[in-house]
Amino acid sequence: MYRPIKSTPHSWDGYMKPFQITDHVYYVGCYQVCTHLIDTGDGLVIIDAGYSKCLYMIMDSIHRLGFDPMDIKYIISTHAHGDHVEANAALRGLTGAKTVIGKLDAADLVAQKYAEADIAVEDGDTLTLGDKTFRFIHTPGHTIGCISIFFDDTYKGQTVHVGTFGGAGANTLTKKCATYYEGCTDDYLKSLDKLQAQPLDVFIANHTWNNDTEGKGKLLLETGENKFIGPDNDWLKFLDHCRQRCLRVIEENKTL
Repeated sequence: MYRPIKSTPHSWDGYMKPFQITDHVYYVGCYQVCTHLIDTGDGLVIIDAGYSKCLYMIMDSIHRLGFDPMDIKYIISTHAHGDHVEANAALRGLTGAKTVIGKLDAADLVAQKYAEADIAVEDGDTLTLGDKTFRFIHTPGHTIGCISIFFDDTYKGQTVHVGTFGGAGANTLTKKCATYYEGCTDDYLKSLDKLQAQPLDVFIANHTWNNDTEGKGKLLLETGENKFIGPDNDWLKFLDHCRQRCLRVIEENKTL
């Protein structure tokens, strides 16, 4: 499941064909970072706008799926790292969409000039647009204000619970990282405890290598088999992988 991260020196090297995951959830991102589009019936929501250099491909993917980017109402950012929010300012300026981010990451978003933070959410907050209500869980560790996102959709006549771990990377947990903060590994483990208590039918990833978004998307496009849903969605397996990786980082930190 966890393949090596491949090098993508040019933005177009990471191009992925857009595809539909559930009745109203679509993948419009690149290999470098995941971007998901949700049709609420009353406007569109983007989860993680990604790199500025990849925005042209995201916009093209939205068009290819038959949507108008000007209908984007909210850009939800899982955390304030550039690979997830660089395109916020451009997308916000073009569409007038409001940006949503965890309260403790809002200052970083503004400081790095990625966009204003129109809505800063806390643990348990919700945001409703059309027939979709997004629930936010504060899951710090990767950043101090990282949020994970959960909402319901439908697929083949059934209601499915969709969600993502907003910041799974362990790279920021080591003392060698410039953005390391005291207590981040404890926060990360507590966040995993919260997430493991969340039942999930559909796991949409933060990065493609978290759940083999690229491979599953290709399979879905070519055969119609949908491994994003059900027992093959890799949610609990991935959380366990994250926990074991964090424990290894804690041991590494003891020698630094």
